[in-house]
Amino acid sequence: MKRSFFLCLLLAAVIACVSCSREVAPKKPGKLAVVTTLFPLYDFARNVGGERAQVNLLVPPGVEPHSFEPKPGDAVKVAGADLFVYTSDQMEPWAPGFVKGIGSGAVTVVDASQGVPMIKSSEEEGAEPEGEGHHHHGGMDPHVWLDFANAQIMVDNIAAGMARQDPAGKEYYLANAKSYKEKLQDLDARYRQGLTGCAKRTLLHGGHYAFGYLARRYHLKYEAASAVNADAEPTPAKIAGLVQKMRAQGLHYVFTEELLSPRVSELIARETGAKVLLLHGAHNIGKDDFARGVTFLSLMEKNLQNLETGLECRKQ
Repeated sequence: MKRSFFLCLLLAAVIACVSCSREVAPKKPGKLAVVTTLFPLYDFARNVGGERAQVNLLVPPGVEPHSFEPKPGDAVKVAGADLFVYTSDQMEPWAPGFVKGIGSGAVTVVDASQGVPMIKSSEEEGAEPEGEGHHHHGGMDPHVWLDFANAQIMVDNIAAGMARQDPAGKEYYLANAKSYKEKLQDLDARYRQGLTGCAKRTLLHGGHYAFGYLARRYHLKYEAASAVNADAEPTPAKIAGLVQKMRAQGLHYVFTEELLSPRVSELIARETGAKVLLLHGAHNIGKDDFARGVTFLSLMEKNLQNLETGLECRKQ
């Protein structure tokens, strides 16, 4: 019954959704057609696939992905692909059933988090919202790409998926993956150097609990206003507590994140005289950034600059 429902959606999309055809780039002959869910996967796949792959992003630029639910047109995109890459069952709980429902055996499915050591999400960062659009993460933090060691595992998983689907290009994909992982290793080294000797070690964030992996890797204390789900709302008591911590620890900066309202961060800043800085979780990027070709590495470079400012780090 469930499969029939998905097939009906797919058929309806093909017949009725003429506008969808404008959203899906025509498959280029000789190219491996890849569809990814989130922006980090999209950028990893572009670097690994190079000239042999045509990579499309399923979650539209500018859309906050935690509440994303696939539509019939998305079934068309995935059914026509050679490779479908998603982050994990925790980040996109809809993904396994979605692909199974389409019933396209020709699509190689890659769970990019395979082999990634996940950490538990915070139990005290605000209340989880109720209702149908809420994504439960199973008690685990799904933002695995913000630990660059995890990102390297994800790159390897994507390369392995491409090699399975296109054996003739195996050495090409593996070489590209090796090259990109070296860039991630260099980025990690610069984070370690840049975040050493900082006057402050507390990363205080007015958004949802997204930077636990980053904080753990670089030995920072992390405080977020809301729970791991982006739809969560902080309680007044939680906000008051963060204001108190800002004052007690002499913090001069509070961080906000992309694609979500900076309201809480701005409120904390007004109460404490602090400044607001962006810390980009790279879940997705805006339409303008997408058109400009912004990359995961460039977003992380800007994050490092803002962290060095916000944590009052000495330049090495």
